[in-house]
Amino acid sequence: MNFKHFLLASIFLLTSFIAFAQNPQKHTGSADHPYSADLQNGYFLNPVLKGNYADPSVVRDGDNYYMTHSSFDNIPGLLIWHSKDLVNWRPIGNALAEFVGGVWAPDIIKFKGKFYIYFPAGGTNWVVTATDPAGPWSKQVDLKIGGIDPGHVATPEGKRYLNLNDGRMAQLAADGLSITGPAKKIYEGWQFPKDWITECFCLESPKLTYKDGYYYMTVAEGGTAGPPTSHMVVSARSKTPFGPWENSPNNPIVRNRDRNNKWASIGHGTLVDSPDGKWWIIFHGFEAANRALGRQVLLLPIEWTKDGWFRVPKDADPAKPLKKPIGKAVSSDLHLSDNFAGTGLGSQWNILKNENSSNFKVSNNTLSIKGIGSAIQNTQPLTIMPANNSYQVTINVSKGTGESKGGLVLYYNSKYYVGLEFKDNAIYRLYNGDRGRMVSDIKQDSVYLRLVNDHHDLLCYYSLDGKDWTRMDFVTEISGYHHNILGGWGYLKPALFATGDGEVKFRDFKYLGLN
Repeated sequence: MNFKHFLLASIFLLTSFIAFAQNPQKHTGSADHPYSADLQNGYFLNPVLKGNYADPSVVRDGDNYYMTHSSFDNIPGLLIWHSKDLVNWRPIGNALAEFVGGVWAPDIIKFKGKFYIYFPAGGTNWVVTATDPAGPWSKQVDLKIGGIDPGHVATPEGKRYLNLNDGRMAQLAADGLSITGPAKKIYEGWQFPKDWITECFCLESPKLTYKDGYYYMTVAEGGTAGPPTSHMVVSARSKTPFGPWENSPNNPIVRNRDRNNKWASIGHGTLVDSPDGKWWIIFHGFEAANRALGRQVLLLPIEWTKDGWFRVPKDADPAKPLKKPIGKAVSSDLHLSDNFAGTGLGSQWNILKNENSSNFKVSNNTLSIKGIGSAIQNTQPLTIMPANNSYQVTINVSKGTGESKGGLVLYYNSKYYVGLEFKDNAIYRLYNGDRGRMVSDIKQDSVYLRLVNDHHDLLCYYSLDGKDWTRMDFVTEISGYHHNILGGWGYLKPALFATGDGEVKFRDFKYLGLN
């Protein structure tokens, strides 16, 4: 290449970069869900699952891994993921079709050829079972015992126990479907130094592993939110499942010690081994720069010491590339865009609390939503889990029948949301209960709406034909839409809604990850 060609190429690249930076609506991606932890060179970079997949629990079955996590108010709930390398994950089904309360911190295990998921919801604990993790799963059974964060353990003789928060344990029946006695305190936890900056003591997430004659108790302490140094994983071991327990000299196994690190409030760990005899810990954490995305799934290697304790190797940093576990990468097959083909909602959609599920109909490449409530404050929209720090969502919205109106928002809860609504030939901006007209005199029956989460700046666009876009004079900063500020353990999620007496039609939903 001569100097003239080099100069022209450089000018072209610089011009393209400036245009890209000034026009976020023109960002492009290779797919609607482009995030991957796999660096394609034998290494991976956390998170292994990007999005609010808090409280992960994983079980290995041969050379297959299956994982589930908290699903909160989302229905279908208890999403099941499959992997062969602990890094690349593919959703394969849901274990819960009915809303019985917000689902927190489940435990997925296999016992005598059957898979079980124990989970707390609605003030009690439940269990579902399946012979295949992809389903079908049984109807949930109420164990009629309170507490959170259940963890199953079985002795070599087949006796089964359920551990709960605060160091309590109750015996299970042989079939694992009922509790046979009251919960008893068996573990006091590990007292971390009083000068550590944490949210609370909060002894939670008991996950037990039997290895070489010891039961290893892996628990969370320090609180799962609050200060970035709050959460942690600690361990203890015992010759019996009910103690006495000896705390690990390597505690804490996992903890963020510096508020300036990439990953904050890391904890809630589950141990898992790989077929080659190596061990790993899967856990969650907030990305400090983006708490609005919720708690994401992280993975670190584990090493065993000669005296029978485990620890994370000193050079294993959750913010840096790490060598992958063995195993073949599975294809994600997770797509967030939807042209509403078929006759039912795609697996990417969630109906919060399963309320008014009959109001959502799919046919002829169209999603029809019957109006629910008079305003978005008193409805439950249709949501998806975002999979990128910055992303773009686009939808075609029709003029509603009767007094109905519909739109596209980023939704935290019924009090905190921001986005756009189409009604009476006009586009309105919605912002935490406030509503204001932005565009008037739209002389057609449908309009395209677009929201861009651009590094926590929400940009709003509309188009009459889906090709030429106009950015509206409304930009708001959305980084504060997370639990530490608003409570509720939520995350900011794209959502479609319709309110009022009538019906709104939606077509051609597109999700594009930007980074």
